[in-house]
This record gives sequence, C-alpha cells and structure tokens, in this order.
Amino acid sequence: MADFPEVLEAPLRAKFVSLGVRPEEIEERFIRGTGAGGQKINKTSSTVWLRHGPTGVEVRCQRERSQLTNRLLAWEELAEKLAWRRAEAANAARAERELTRRQTRQKSRGQKTRMIQTKKHRAKIKGARRGGGDGW
Repeated sequence: MADFPEVLEAPLRAKFVSLGVRPEEIEERFIRGTGAGGQKINKTSSTVWLRHGPTGVEVRCQRERSQLTNRLLAWEELAEKLAWRRAEAANAARAERELTRRQTRQKSRGQKTRMIQTKKHRAKIKGARRGGGDGW
C-alpha cells in the first residue's frame, strides 16, 4: 500500500486522512514548467502536477524554483480544494433540507387568514365578470 510523501508534515497528512483521501487515489507527476525563466525552467522538471482520481480535482504548482517546495505547496493546495469541495457539498445538502422544511411547514394563522381573504376577493371579482355581461 502506498503512503503519503515524506515532505508532508503531520497536520497535512491528518487533513488528508480526515477528508478520507487515500494516497493511492492521488496521481503525482513532475513536469517541465512554462513561461519565463530561460534555460533553468526548460531543463528541470520543477513543476508538480497532482490529480485526485475519484473527484478529478487537479492542481499544478510552479510558484518556486525548487521542486520540493512546489511539491509541498501543491499538496497543500490539493487538500484545500478537496476540503472546499466537501464543504460546498455539505452546504448544498443543508440548503436543500432547509428548502424542503420551509416548503412543507405548517402555515401560520395569519397566513391562512390572508390566503382566505385573497381567495374571497378573487372570487368576488370573477363573480362580477360572470354576472352582468351583454351576451355578445
């Protein structure tokens, strides 16, 4: 069984464990960077690319010249993205439950009274339309 890289400190490893992410679910590649930097950027594979298989979340880090630093930053960014995704899913589920609760709750006495008054008013208007027409 694979394990998380040694570069990850204990708090970051704990975060991945709490998110339910297993090390074998994450694909890690070291690729050549792009952009300014000249010969150094063109010759070294200091850019780190991570992908979490089950969710499809991808992270690419090229902030520093050091591969080790970029690797740590990429893992931190991946943990943040996965945590944000989980929080968003929880918020969406909570909002859905709240919407259902509001739609199915009992109406207050005042709401019922206003609803009945509105119905009587509409019935009176429609009744007036029916009554004294000239019959074409």
